[in-house]
This record gives sequence, C-alpha cells and structure tokens, in this order.
Amino acid sequence: MDNMFKIKERGSTIKTEIFAGITTFFAMAYIIFVNPNQVAAEGANGWLVGLGADAAEMSKIWNSVYIASILVAIIGTLLMAFVANMPFAQACGMGLNSFFCTIFVSGAFVAEENVTTGYQAGLVIILISGLVFLILSITGLREYIAKSMPDCLKKSISAGIGLFIALIGFKNAGIIEDNPYTFVQFFDFHGRIKAVDDGLMTSTEAWHTIVPVLVAIIGVLIIAILSKYGIKASVILGIVISTILYWVMMGETPNFDVSGIGQSFKDFGEIGFLGVFNGEAWDAAFNSSYVGGVFAAIMLIIAFCLVDMFDTIGTIYGTAAQADMMDENGDPINMNKSMLCDSIGTVSGALLGTSTCTTFVESASGVSAGGRTGLSSVVTAICFAICLFLSPLASIVPGCATAPALIFVGVLMVKNFAKVDMDDMLSAVPAFLAMIMMPLTYSISNGIGIGAIAYVVIALCTKKYTKKDIVVTIIAALFICKFVTVTM
Repeated sequence: MDNMFKIKERGSTIKTEIFAGITTFFAMAYIIFVNPNQVAAEGANGWLVGLGADAAEMSKIWNSVYIASILVAIIGTLLMAFVANMPFAQACGMGLNSFFCTIFVSGAFVAEENVTTGYQAGLVIILISGLVFLILSITGLREYIAKSMPDCLKKSISAGIGLFIALIGFKNAGIIEDNPYTFVQFFDFHGRIKAVDDGLMTSTEAWHTIVPVLVAIIGVLIIAILSKYGIKASVILGIVISTILYWVMMGETPNFDVSGIGQSFKDFGEIGFLGVFNGEAWDAAFNSSYVGGVFAAIMLIIAFCLVDMFDTIGTIYGTAAQADMMDENGDPINMNKSMLCDSIGTVSGALLGTSTCTTFVESASGVSAGGRTGLSSVVTAICFAICLFLSPLASIVPGCATAPALIFVGVLMVKNFAKVDMDDMLSAVPAFLAMIMMPLTYSISNGIGIGAIAYVVIALCTKKYTKKDIVVTIIAALFICKFVTVTM
C-alpha cells in the first residue's frame, strides 16, 4: 500500500490518511441530498411541484439523481486515488446543479414540455462539455492554461477558496442569515427570544433554530483548541463532538428510515442511467424553446466548461498549496492527471444521470487533517459507497457539525494571500478581486474570471502586457462572453 500511494514519501501515515478521508467525506456528505434537491427542484414535495409540475415525475428525477450523485462521487474520487494519487474528492458541483435545474428541468416545465426530457437534454449538454474537457486534458491544454495564469492569481486562489468555503460553513450552520437592508447579518438571537415573548414561536421552535448556530460556533472553537494542542485528528474529532452535541441539545435521536432505496435504483435505471442517449433529449438540447437554439446550446456548453474548468483549477491550486504539494514552479504536482480525472468524472456523471462532476473544495478539510495521498480518497469513496445503501448514515451528521471544519479550513487557507505582492497594483488588485469575488458571487470560477479581466486591463493600460499574458487574455475574453450571455 505504501508503494502504491507513496504514503511515507509524502510524510503521512495510513492512520492519518484514513482520518483525512473520513473528514473529507463528512465535510461534503451534504451533496448526497443537496444535489438531487437542486437538480430536481426538491423532488415530489418541492417548489416546482408547488407550481404544478407532476409529483411522480419529479420524484423519479430526484431518485435518479440521488443514486447518480453517489455513484459519480465514488467513480471520480477513486480516479483521483488511483490515477492521480491525490487527496482530492469529486462530486456534483454546487451552483452548476442549480443552473442545470433552472435551464433544463424548470425550463422544460415553464415551456410546458416534458420535464424528464428536459432533464435528459441537460445531460446531453453535460456530456458534450465533459468530452471537451477530456480532449483538453489528454492534449495537456488544461494544464497549460492553468500554469499560464498570472502568479498573483495563483496565490490568491487558495485564499479566495478559504473565504468561499468559510462562507459555505457559516451559511450551512445559520451563523449568518439574510437581511433585507444589509444583505447578510449575524444570527439574530434577540429576534428569536422576542418571537417567543410575542407568541410568534414556541420556546422549542426557537431553541431548535438556535442550536445549530451554537453547535457550529462551539465546534470551531473545539477544532481550534485541539489543533493548538497539535492533535492531527482535530477536524474529525470536532465533527464527531459537534454531532453528538447537536443531537443532545436538540433532545432528539437520528432517523434511520431506509425505505424507498429500492425505488431509487428503479428510477435511476429507467431515466437516469444512459438517459443521455435518448434521441428526444438530443433534439431538445439544441432545438427546444427553453434552451433557445443551437447558438444558445453552444454558449451553455462553454459556460459549463468555464465554470468546471476554473472551479477545478482553483480547488486543485488551493488544496495543493494547503498540503504543500507544489512543484518548483509553484504548480500542483500531478496536475494534468487530476484534471484528467475531473474530465472523466464529468463524462461519467452525464452517462449516469447527474450534473457536472467537479473536484470538491471541501477536499481541503481532509488535507487539513493530514491527507496527502490517494489513500484518503479511497476512504472517502468507500464512505460514499456505504451511503448508496445506508443513506441515513450520512444524514446523522448535521450541516452545523461539518460547518466548523469548513470555517477552520478557511482560516488556514486565507494565509496564502500574504504571498501576494500588495505594493504592485498589477498583482494586488486582480488578486484581491479574485479572492473577494469568490464568496461574494458564490463562485470560484467567477472570482478567477473577474481577476483575469482586471489583470489584463491593468497590464494593457500600464504597458506591462507581455506575450505570456495571451492565455489569460483569452480567459478574460471568454468570461466576458459568459457574463454577458449566461446568468450563473
């Protein structure tokens, strides 16, 4: 095993890799339920059914995506383990799944066309974008594009991802919430107490909204304290302690209802698995009213390509930097292999019946727990495989228990911004925009795109533009097209 994964060579141990793999799984386990909810508009009891969509049809799509989401995570993560030997996990990308639903699933419903065909038409677009990725990866163009990025953007990516995943953690736990005047605010403890006093909520209802916030805050402090003592398993211990604390404070026991698993596999076989080859789906992908024609389909393919490419580039750079797995040029080791795995994962996702598969930013939580090899990815994949049949195991761990891991990893990753030359505005402004726009636009790729545009404009206006900047110029131009033609 050591020869296969080079565990000692990378300064790790089998025990550490196992802990890291489990940590990564728990940090991203939410995708098992969130992805089908996003793609299928929350299924039979979701908002699209509330608007008039057929509940049975939406339930079939949900079940299909549920199984496909787990299978693609297993396949993609095992590829990372055995092909790239990197501690990265793959799963269906957040943001991309919502976009998929908006264009194809809800789009078909609004156009009064078959929702299942719309779902399968989306798989066609994902398949084509995945094949484009595969070609770019095999030829080495994806690696070339990544390495041609300006140094300031490379250094800011990991810091931006740190802010981004910390935001995900704060949001998942409810520590921050919507405010109509300031956009976001800290959890309103006083508002809950006042609601009880005014008779708008019972004390139990108020307590149940407060518990996740308290658990997450306590969880962050637990991880920080354990880490200060040098305990390598601090992250996963923090998740376990937070989970126990959550159920104790809620005064509840976890639900182990496993009914419906058989129906999920049945629906997966009927409409998800190889549904991309449905002839009507191909026609809908390029001719339906909700897609908008051939040109619109091409722009959708480009949009999916851009988002997945730069989400993956950003995640790989950020997590590899966190793990100190960079080469002498400041680029991640085994980068092209990682991108090849990502492309195959996307193609697999289309064939299985789900939206774009990408390298998951939550992999950073496993890296912070000491993961340095593909063995941790094998462990993560095994955890996903268990959930294929025992989904309640994943649901036992609430979002507020994994949120501390994401927030803590954000703390660790932001320090990389200190490497940016803040005295040179050609470095400082693009780097800052790339970092801050990731959490503000809820997209890693948007942050990279905005940073690239700023870099090109400043370089041109200050006569610092060189031949090596041609690649970043093309990237900037593509993102401008994306921002103008596609809302994502």
